[in-house]
Amino acid sequence: MKQYSRIFQYLKAYKGKIALYFLCTILSIVFSVTSFGMLAPFFKLIFNGDNSILTQAAKNPTTESLRQFALGLIGDLSPVTLLGIICILIATSIFLKNLFIYLSFYILNPLKNRIVNHLRTELYNKILQLPIGYFTEKRKGDLISRTTNDVAEVEASLVGALEGWIRDPLTIIITFAVMFYMSPQLTIAILFGIPVIGFVLGRISRVLKRQSNEAAIKQGEALSVLDETLNGLRVIKAFNIEPLLRKRYNHINDELLTVRNKISRRRDMASPVSEFMGVLVFVGILWFGGQLVLGQKIMPPDIFLTYLAMFYQIITPVKALSTSFSNMHKGSAAIARIEEILKTPVTVDDNPNGKQIPAFQDRIEFRNVRFAYDDAVILDGIDLVIEKGKTVALVGSSGAGKSTLADLVPRFHDVTSGELLIDGVNIREYSLQSLRGLMSIVTQEPILFNDTIGNNIRLGKENATDEEIIQAAKVANAHDFIQHKENGYDSNIGDRGNKLSGGERQRLTIARAVVKNPPILILDEATSSLDTESERLVQDAINNMMQHRTSIVIAHRLSTIRHADEIIVLQKGKIVERGNHEQLLKQNGFYKKLVEMQEVR
Repeated sequence: MKQYSRIFQYLKAYKGKIALYFLCTILSIVFSVTSFGMLAPFFKLIFNGDNSILTQAAKNPTTESLRQFALGLIGDLSPVTLLGIICILIATSIFLKNLFIYLSFYILNPLKNRIVNHLRTELYNKILQLPIGYFTEKRKGDLISRTTNDVAEVEASLVGALEGWIRDPLTIIITFAVMFYMSPQLTIAILFGIPVIGFVLGRISRVLKRQSNEAAIKQGEALSVLDETLNGLRVIKAFNIEPLLRKRYNHINDELLTVRNKISRRRDMASPVSEFMGVLVFVGILWFGGQLVLGQKIMPPDIFLTYLAMFYQIITPVKALSTSFSNMHKGSAAIARIEEILKTPVTVDDNPNGKQIPAFQDRIEFRNVRFAYDDAVILDGIDLVIEKGKTVALVGSSGAGKSTLADLVPRFHDVTSGELLIDGVNIREYSLQSLRGLMSIVTQEPILFNDTIGNNIRLGKENATDEEIIQAAKVANAHDFIQHKENGYDSNIGDRGNKLSGGERQRLTIARAVVKNPPILILDEATSSLDTESERLVQDAINNMMQHRTSIVIAHRLSTIRHADEIIVLQKGKIVERGNHEQLLKQNGFYKKLVEMQEVR
């Protein structure tokens, strides 16, 4: 149960509610046992036909005074009146039992919901904390599966787990204590059968955990295929690969069906197996207890019948306990998958006591920067100074390290060695929020959210006024097309902005960057996926935005960066050339070859 250690940590904050749940549970069990205990005087009254139900009670210091008091109360009552009293007591005990059961659930369910809510919140917050590099190695569908299906699995098993830890064991222990008082010989004989039942049910539960993990993995694979299908419908239809995707999804779905059927068979086996073994024990009680009643005559029939009723009272919690343990093992597989995310080290961690940067004053400086990922060197020996107000362009072939170099500035990754400084201070000494507050980023793929145009622009500055939003849109050459929308700035742009054209989406991301009004801009191939007209509009918007700002520009289309103050040419993670457009052409090197291939004049 070490997988549930995180749940125990959550429970520490609710000690008072757990104690109250514990009290209500004990009271419900006590009244349940009391209701069955009243069967003994009932059987005595029925068998004897008189009111001598306490004449054979055990005479010991604990019970003698109670026995004498009870005899004084019922001495003058008729058997029929006494029968009515017994029935009222049984009904009252059952009522109180169910009342306290309801109260225990009234306490337990909100507690369970709070724990699951806490787990879901912690998981989402951790996903926001993790560095970008983590997600390049993970399938999106698997992460979605962990945050939805696995959390739901934990939620489903949690109530059973809490009952399995508290209610059912308490019911068994208290009932066994009463049974032991009634007949130590019979109870000891029953206890010998419990390890056998535990061994059999334990074998079933261990297999359930492994199969539950397999099911979770298959569920993640199915979600990944679904996500790829939704994102790539145009390509799928254009290349007629519907049969291929259908075959791939159906194969995963069939494997998931097989695993889930195995899980269902194993899980459903726990309850009937425990019931059958309980019946075997019950038959043993009948045989052994019958001898005590008929043969040795050391146990009264009414006590024996009450004992059987008590044992019947145990069968239900034993079955529930076996089912709870099966569900707990199934839930532990889900918790393990969630824990894998929660325990992932945050390689780019915020500095809680980090410095604040009120403004960008001087320069960004790379000092012998090296960056490696899983022993693969991406950048090596980078020395670069970007003065305030200057535009530096990064060019090179794919995989040269351009985007990685730019990602180091907002600390999407941390350098492996060397230093990256802003205004002479290592950026690790700044708080992340303060550091990233200096920057706006426009990427090749516009990232927009299913919301209104205005709210998407406002993401750059939460408290931006309508006038600031409109001004930012004008700078981004977006105001005109927004005005032609039916609801203007209140128009919904759909999932990922699919109601807009590529150029319109990109201009919105530029407006979002403009409204933030940052001193540093990072432009990662912001025009490479656009048509000629859209590119011109977006490039004009970028030129407007770059005025009086420090800019790092990544570009494949060299025409967009020929006026940069400095162009850095990267190859295999190293700077091989640097200078402005004219200087690099005179070097007759790699940059000139790129220019000639693109026919930039």
